[in-house]
Parts: sequence; C-alpha cells; structure tokens
Amino acid sequence: MAEKKNAALDTLLNVLKTSGADAWEVTDQEEKGWEFYFIRHSLDQHRAKDVRSFNVKVFKKFEDCLGSAEAAVPVDASEAEMRRTVEGLCSDASYVRNPAYTLNKPCAAEAEKQAEEIDLEAISGDFIRTLASVPETETEDLNSYEIFASKITRRFLNSEGIDVTVTYPSSMVEAVTNARKDGHEIELYRMFKAGTCDREQLTRDLTEMLTCGRDRLVTVPTPALQKADVVFSTDPALQLYEYFMDRTNTSMVFRGMSDWKVGDAVAPENMTVKAVRTLPNSSRNAAYDPEGAPIRDLALVENGKVVSYWGGRQFSQYLGMDSSFSASNFTVSGGTESAEALRSGDFLEVVEFSDFNVDSITGDIAGEIRLGYLHQNGKVTPVCGGSVSGSFPELAKTMRFSKESRQYNNVLIPAVTRLSGATVTGAENA
Repeated sequence: MAEKKNAALDTLLNVLKTSGADAWEVTDQEEKGWEFYFIRHSLDQHRAKDVRSFNVKVFKKFEDCLGSAEAAVPVDASEAEMRRTVEGLCSDASYVRNPAYTLNKPCAAEAEKQAEEIDLEAISGDFIRTLASVPETETEDLNSYEIFASKITRRFLNSEGIDVTVTYPSSMVEAVTNARKDGHEIELYRMFKAGTCDREQLTRDLTEMLTCGRDRLVTVPTPALQKADVVFSTDPALQLYEYFMDRTNTSMVFRGMSDWKVGDAVAPENMTVKAVRTLPNSSRNAAYDPEGAPIRDLALVENGKVVSYWGGRQFSQYLGMDSSFSASNFTVSGGTESAEALRSGDFLEVVEFSDFNVDSITGDIAGEIRLGYLHQNGKVTPVCGGSVSGSFPELAKTMRFSKESRQYNNVLIPAVTRLSGATVTGAENA
C-alpha cells in the first residue's frame, strides 16, 4: 500500500516536472481519524477514516509578472488524468498577472521533533471519558455529542527543492445540550476544536454550556442601556483579539485594508500579541506552514505598538519580507487586573450572541444578544435580545483585560475583557 501511495506522488511530480510550468507546489495530505456518535451517553455508531488528497499549484512567468492556478488532484487519478489537470492549470495560470515573487527555498531550520506517536485510541478515550463525566442535573443534560479525533500528516514539496513533512493531532467535539423548566425547553449547540483533549478545560466549557441553557430559560428582555461597559468572557472575545492579528497580516497591509505600520500604537500599552510555534492541545502545532516556511515565535504587537507582520509568501515578499511565514498559534498577554476586578460595578456581561463580528477592515463591531448578565446596583439579571455595537478602534482605547487566560484551540487570550462605552440597544428597540 505504501509503495502504491508513493508511486502516485512520484507520477504527479514527474508530470509537473515535464509540464512546462515555471514553478510548482504540491501538498500531499493524509488524515487518519476515529469518529464517535453518541445519543445521550450511548454510542450510536462509530467509524474510522483514512483520507488522502493532493493539491497542486502551478506558476507561469511573464516578464515581471507571475501567474498561478491550483486544483485538487485525486490520488487514484491516472497519469493521463494528472497531465490533463496540470495542463489545464498551466493554461489558467497564463491568464493571471500578479507582480512577480519567488517561492520559498529550503532552509537550515531545525526539523520538527515528534515527541511521541499520536495515539488516536488514547486521544479518543480522553474525550469519551470527559464527555461521560460532565456534571449533569435533572433539568440540564447532554442530548448528544460527536467526537472526531484525527492525525494529520502533511507533506509539502515545491520546485525549489523543499520537501518537508509535519504530523499533528486535530480533534473536534460537537455537543448539544438541553435545559428544561416549567414545561419549557431550550437546546444549545457548541463546537469545540483542539489537538488533544484538555479534560479540565473541556469540562468547564461543557458545564458553562449547561449553565447557559438553564439561564436562557429565565431571561428578561435586555433594557436599552445606551452606552455601557460590556464584558466578554467566552469565545466571542476571540473576535476582539483577532482584529489585531488580522491587521498585522501582510495580505491586509499590502492591499491597503490595514494601514498599520511598524511603530504605530494600536492597542493598550500593556498588550502584547505574539505568533507562537506551539500551544498545548492546539490543533495547529506544525513546524512548517502550508508553503513550507518554518514557523517560529514572533512578536506582532508589543507594549501596544506594531513590531512585525506575518503572512504567506506572496504578500510578505511584496512588503520586502523574505523570511515570513503563516502563523498558526497566537497568544495575547499583558493583563494587569484580575477577572474578579473586571467584573466589578455596573456592566453587561454577554456570554452568548446569535452572531458577533468585528470587521477587520472598518473595525465596526455588532452582535445580537442571546444571553447576557446585567449587573446593576449589586443585582444580576439574565437578559436576552437587543444588541451590542460600536467602533472597535475607539472602544479598544478603553480596553481592560485580565491576567488570567483562556485558550480557544490555537489562540490564548485574556479570560475576561471589558470595554467601556459600547452601544447596547434594548430588546424592545431591536
């Protein structure tokens, strides 16, 4: 079987080398995984998968321009089929005129060190035991859940001589909970992504989910608060911090969608945003990016100022960066206050939106409230409806964030974030 797989790749490489393409890239990715489907806590079905795919990108040069086109190529395609696909890509690439840039070349970066074999049985077992141990009540419980545990092996080759392979775990849990009260019932859905299982964090996430279901049943309409302090302590907070990550991306900068320059003050003075090579339990712990560039730790925002950009080869090279990479994990640090201190006084803590978005270009934020906790005069009231909106570049000037952290797969951010002066529209005005 291994010989057959290698033969397919060898055939594809030979087709590319004789195709007339001026340059090329190939990604050979295999995913081996286990899947489990539970109703309540009873296993309904399970299966294993082993999927392999080729992705090919070809380049054609024209004076000071470079055209490209890419497509998936079936692993079981015949040589004739591969050649037709590649010839079609060469033709398509001839119609594209991007400013010229060069592909990544091999470097002397340290190869990935696989600490131990990725054990799908152990990873799956950790998830199954964690889901089975979630503390349920007579009125809040898990309706169903699905567990997906995979081992990804990605090999990248290009015409410059790069040939690197990375292997990492990638997992996902989809859960549905039910909460009941006085003849009413509500169902909530969540998706959790990770590499391996962090049992403590997943238990906290699922317990939080059960609590949200319980409290959704006793909400009152959100009042019109006009301008208010809003606290973020769940995954919508990611959007706030991804704004800084997006606007330091070379694609955004080159295309004028971000006007941030190195040295600009763009965040609170105590904030540091970094791209990091690894994070515990992340599903993005690869030593090389999808274009074969080695991933390393890199500060993007330090003490509130832009210090570097990150991004793929094309736009990074347009900005004069020759050792760029596409980051896979990020951390945000520098909080000086406790989570408890950030939850003092009057404020609205929104833990669930129907949708929440921070526009990376305009900075506009908007989200419809599904569940929030209104803290007023020492009283806490669960609320629903209405919305939160505002201009994040302005709100970021008021941003306070905790010393404590919370991880969402490949991003580690402050556990609690507080913004002052956000617009809160009441449910009756929505």
